[in-house]
Amino acid sequence: MGSPLLKKTFHFLKNKYVLTLLLFIIWLLLFDSNNLLDRMKQVRELNQLKNDKEYYQKKIKEDTRKLKELETDDKSLEKFAREQYLMKKKNEDLFIVIDKDK
Repeated sequence: MGSPLLKKTFHFLKNKYVLTLLLFIIWLLLFDSNNLLDRMKQVRELNQLKNDKEYYQKKIKEDTRKLKELETDDKSLEKFAREQYLMKKKNEDLFIVIDKDK
């Protein structure tokens, strides 16, 4: 009729406690509000948020350093105004060079 292993496995699965336990595990893995698939998705999202946090903390440090430099150094403030806002002195001509590679 079939192999003895198949018969033992089928007999084992007919046990109501084993069947209940298997259904419970399947329910937890797939259908529960805290199921395994959602949990894995949340872990990936958490890792991405940690990476974003690290990136933005570095940006904040760099911007804080630049702001402090602009507040204390007149030459860097003048350079910033010229580059970012295209400001110039009254007796100067302004030439804008556009790099096509960017």
